[in-house]
Amino acid sequence: MFGDALRFPLAGDDGVKSVIIGGVLLLFSVLLLPVLPVYGYFVRAAKAGADGTQEAPAFDDWGDLLVDGVKALVVGIVYFLIPTAVLVGALVVVGVGSFAAADPANPATVDAVASGIGVVGGLLVLVAMVLYLVATYVFPAGLVSMARGDDIASAFDFGTVLSAAFSADYFVAGVLAILLSLVVGVATVILGVLTLGLFFLLGVFVQFYVQVAFFYLFGRGYAKALDLPAAR
Repeated sequence: MFGDALRFPLAGDDGVKSVIIGGVLLLFSVLLLPVLPVYGYFVRAAKAGADGTQEAPAFDDWGDLLVDGVKALVVGIVYFLIPTAVLVGALVVVGVGSFAAADPANPATVDAVASGIGVVGGLLVLVAMVLYLVATYVFPAGLVSMARGDDIASAFDFGTVLSAAFSADYFVAGVLAILLSLVVGVATVILGVLTLGLFFLLGVFVQFYVQVAFFYLFGRGYAKALDLPAAR
């Protein structure tokens, strides 16, 4: 599975060209619009993993890529909505605690209240972090489900999505994907420092390559978890 994921982004007639196009688009991702077809491509990579496809998809049918990118963005917003809401709530609680601590009217009472609010705020931050980790882990399964169903509603078929996500096969794929991202990320930073930042210019292409492999791995894990047949 891991070896297939490493080969996949460059495999086929369009692999190298797709990595170049994806890297160039990531260079301008701050503008948002260029990153949408990249998200759409990640959806294709996830589906390719689920289908057992060995060759990387091409950057074609740009309209479909944009639509899939928008869908992926919407799915991501929904999946991370609860963790974000909890984090915002935690920051509000901490802010209220800080404001209360600044009131000198009754120092003893204020200190007790501020301390309690601080504990609650800290717990909420911890809960938010856990929820972010869960969302990060489950989100690719939602994308695979959406890609296979060709319908954004499939991303919210939580019976299927959670059944795949909380399986041994998907977990192994997730661990491999995260390790790949961490190792390459650290290597990119080190090489960037050693080359006085020059390698960071190539980093966007490396980042795109890794993200394609990342979603391909999750797609493979999803398919294995649900025992899906390979596409023909």
